[in-house]
Amino acid sequence: MSPVVPFSDLAAMTREIREAVDQGWERLLQGSRFIGGAAVEEFEQAWAEYCGTRHAVGVANGTDALQLTLMALGIGPGDEVVVPSNTFVASAEAVVLAGATMLLTADDLQAAITPRTRAVIVVHLYGQMPDMDALSRTADKASILLLEDAAQAHGATWHGRPAGSIGQAGCFSFYPGKNLGAFGDAGAVVTADADLAKRLRSLRDHGRVAGSHYRHELVGMNSRLDALQAVVLTAKLARLDAWNEARRSIAARYRAAFASGPIRLVEDEAGARGVYHLAVARIPDRERVRQQLTAMGIETGIHYPIPCHRQAPYVRFASGPLPVSEAAAEQVLSLPMFPHLRDDQVARVCEAVFEAVTAKEVQIA
Repeated sequence: MSPVVPFSDLAAMTREIREAVDQGWERLLQGSRFIGGAAVEEFEQAWAEYCGTRHAVGVANGTDALQLTLMALGIGPGDEVVVPSNTFVASAEAVVLAGATMLLTADDLQAAITPRTRAVIVVHLYGQMPDMDALSRTADKASILLLEDAAQAHGATWHGRPAGSIGQAGCFSFYPGKNLGAFGDAGAVVTADADLAKRLRSLRDHGRVAGSHYRHELVGMNSRLDALQAVVLTAKLARLDAWNEARRSIAARYRAAFASGPIRLVEDEAGARGVYHLAVARIPDRERVRQQLTAMGIETGIHYPIPCHRQAPYVRFASGPLPVSEAAAEQVLSLPMFPHLRDDQVARVCEAVFEAVTAKEVQIA
């Protein structure tokens, strides 16, 4: 039997940056500054520049990035925030934790806006950016804030503008499996707004006054970026563009292979340049196809099988059925996608998917 084609391979990425991380870790051991310090400041500056913004504020994880941004903008009880339902639950979770109310819509921001709506969180799902010009116009017309959940879109662009640089703030996760991933949980918020950045820096650190250890001006939380994670992220950032190009190349091969069949790979919006955090296809009879792919040694994933508005804690926030999200949740299948996926492995995936989709029944070896 042929070797398994893995869904992801973090070890290959780690091998590329191992020497830089070892050197950075040695510097941390010598200086013993494990929270904050030069390593965090270096990464924050580099990430802000990469995203085309003035400020980057490192935090503990991507969910905190969203929640802290909502808190810093004064969004809370009585306010509404529009979020899509076909996304990881953290997009919705952060809104509820901030005390605001979710209005869930898959395809029509304008219809979801009410007098209580304060913001919309635009999710760059799978590493693809939607029509940010149209969304920005709608948000501006309604006088609501536009926030970017760019947790899966490190390096994606909309007409040349980096993810995170278009809205009031961009929120990133650096979970290990992301295009830019740490060795544990980590996140960041980027923004051009100096006052917002200052407030975020205070909120992530128990609401402390800058430069003081025991004076607190805000009710904050403990959500600081570890120095070790900053070292890892700085080392990986130097390779992010090359890794993203590799992902685009793999996605192009998938798309070419599936062009004439019933398989639909998620594509870039016109004007967008995605980074393919995930290679997601809509496939009929998904469960049967996935079983056969597993039997053939092809690992896959499902992102996400249950839309947010069907999750028990969030049902009360949905205004009704969301048929687009519900249909997608029943068909989406994530194929192997990582920068070090070899040509022969891509070919195997393409052949196996075509065979599984056209097969009449599952054949277990």
